[in-house]
Amino acid sequence: MSALDLINLTSLIDDAKCFELIRRHRWPDGVRCVKCSGRSVIRHGHDDTQRQRQRYRCKDCDARFDDLTGTALAGHHQPLRVWVLCLYFMGLNLSNGQIAKELGLNEDDAHAMATHLREGLVVKVPDVVLDGEVEADEVYVIAGHKVNPEAVKKKAARGAAADLRVRRDEALWRKKSRRSSV
Repeated sequence: MSALDLINLTSLIDDAKCFELIRRHRWPDGVRCVKCSGRSVIRHGHDDTQRQRQRYRCKDCDARFDDLTGTALAGHHQPLRVWVLCLYFMGLNLSNGQIAKELGLNEDDAHAMATHLREGLVVKVPDVVLDGEVEADEVYVIAGHKVNPEAVKKKAARGAAADLRVRRDEALWRKKSRRSSV
C-alpha cells in the first residue's frame, strides 16, 4: 500500500470553495430568484447544517431559496464536495467503480450519483440552434421512414433514379456492416 492510497480526497476539498464554485457557475451575473428570475435578491442567513450554503430571499416575489435549490445537487445526503469530485472524475472519464474507490463510496452509490449528474446536467443544457453556414462531412442518410411506410412510397414515386441510388447505398452499407461484424 502506497502513501497515496491513504489520502482521503474528500478531506482535501473545502466546502466553502465548492459552494463558491456553484454560485459562480450558476449565477455569473449575480444571484437571481429561482421563481421569478428577479434581481432583487438579498442574503437571508445560512443553512443550519451547512454553514457555507447561503440562503436568499427575493424582494419581488418573497421566494426563499439557497445555493442548491432547483439544481441536480439539491436534496442529497452526500456533501457537496463529494458531488463536485464525482463530477470532476466523470470529466476525467473514470469508471463508476473507480469513482467509488477514489471517493470511498459504495459502487451503487457512485453509479447513482453519476447517473443523477448526467441526467440533471443534460436537462439544463440548452437546445443547440444551428445558424448561418453549417458544414457536415460524411453524412449518411438512411432511406425511408421505418414507422411511416406511406412516406417511403411517396419517396419512391418521386423518381426511380433516386430510389436506385438509395438502394445501392443501403446495399453497400449493409455489406460494410456485415464485414465489420465478422
